[in-house]
Amino acid sequence: MALENIIARTAEIRRLQEALQEKKAQLIVLYGRRRVGKTWLITEYFDNRFAFKMTGSYKARREVQLQNFAEALFLQTNKAVDPPKNWTSAFWQLRRYLSELPKDEKHVVFFDEMPWLDTPRSGFLPAFEHFWNDFGCTMHNLIFIVCGSATSWIANHIEKSRGGLFRRQTCSIYLKPFTLGETEEYLKSRGIQWSRYDITECYMILGGIPFYLSLLSCNKSLTDNIDSLLFQKRSELWNEFHQLYRTLFTNSDQYIRIVEALSKKRIGLTRQELLRQLKIADNGKLTEMLNNLESSGFIRIETFFGKLKKDLHYQLCDYYSMFYFKFLDKPGRDEHFWTHFYGSNEKRTWAGLTFEQVCKDHVPQIKWRMSIGGILSEEYTWEIKGSEDTPGAQIDLLIDRSDHVINLCEIKYAEDQFTIDKEYESSLRTKMEVFRNQTQTRKTIQIVMITTYGVKTNKYSNMVSNQILLDDLFMKLS
Repeated sequence: MALENIIARTAEIRRLQEALQEKKAQLIVLYGRRRVGKTWLITEYFDNRFAFKMTGSYKARREVQLQNFAEALFLQTNKAVDPPKNWTSAFWQLRRYLSELPKDEKHVVFFDEMPWLDTPRSGFLPAFEHFWNDFGCTMHNLIFIVCGSATSWIANHIEKSRGGLFRRQTCSIYLKPFTLGETEEYLKSRGIQWSRYDITECYMILGGIPFYLSLLSCNKSLTDNIDSLLFQKRSELWNEFHQLYRTLFTNSDQYIRIVEALSKKRIGLTRQELLRQLKIADNGKLTEMLNNLESSGFIRIETFFGKLKKDLHYQLCDYYSMFYFKFLDKPGRDEHFWTHFYGSNEKRTWAGLTFEQVCKDHVPQIKWRMSIGGILSEEYTWEIKGSEDTPGAQIDLLIDRSDHVINLCEIKYAEDQFTIDKEYESSLRTKMEVFRNQTQTRKTIQIVMITTYGVKTNKYSNMVSNQILLDDLFMKLS
């Protein structure tokens, strides 16, 4: 094992170690957003030592995939074999090969990008089901790893399968993007010594996606890196957006229409609002696409405090996609756009809004800093539109705790300490009053300020019950 090369991923490594110690066959399912580092994790953990390894090819014909299978088997056995005519024959070849391996050793089989092998009318999935149910699950020293970026395929055909693979996986690992703390650790490992303010802004553009982060240069500033990666023609990420969605989703144009609609409203859209904007029929197709986008980590479901299930909002939460629609989906990109744009008011507005998303992705760190990590809670958004009798109010992060407390989180991204003046204090008190009156809650309401560098102490700041600083979001929780 080459664990020294793996940044973070502590929980995933622990789970793999547990699977290795089991005395029965293991079917491990590893999935997550494309570019999140699934292949890297498995290859490094097992030090690239596999009894058999195969990677599916994007949109390749079945004959090409089977040829690749035969070549992969040749690399392991050094015995040339004719490419199998179908996947049933291929798995019989694999079965015969595995049967000849030593019985007192663990043998790891790794099928990377398995969803790409299951092309229409290929017969791949039934063949794999038979292989596992008739042979694989009986081979106690076998560890079979299924990996794929098309998380909807993994979920539908393996995790939630009602067919031959029903409840067959023994270990399921969903690989998430890095947190802020893990991103900092990764960048330091690459010799990048940026301030946490700059790391956060990098996170708001690229997210915690290891592949994107690996393209950053330690010899350039953040702004120079963003210009060279995203805005210069033919750069590494120049065509990343459409390639990303195309390799994950069939009919990718329909998925892009959905995320584009969601990108235009930061609190997201309800299903009915999406239907109206997209002008499509109200059937199961939209539900399927929304489920696929959620399982792939591109959107989140926002629950509004006190509202019904039909009022759920779908919110775009993939940082790269959000940045694309805001700045990249435009003709004639300025190759030094981010450098020229950096000090503008529009950039500060973007950063402030996107920082709210960062906070939502780091609720465990927020709760831990508040010393309520062990208290059961639900997180919500809340909004009321203004009327003649009631002023409008919006709370982007609300923590409803089981200890009879509700935290209303105010999120402010600034270059210095945030100052609460008389006007802002008045607006906070109004917001608390409107929230209590509209929700009729009997719980204690507390204001929590989440800021970059804290709240400046003055005669108005004592109304804040708790403060969370940017540094707190970098906390790494085991």
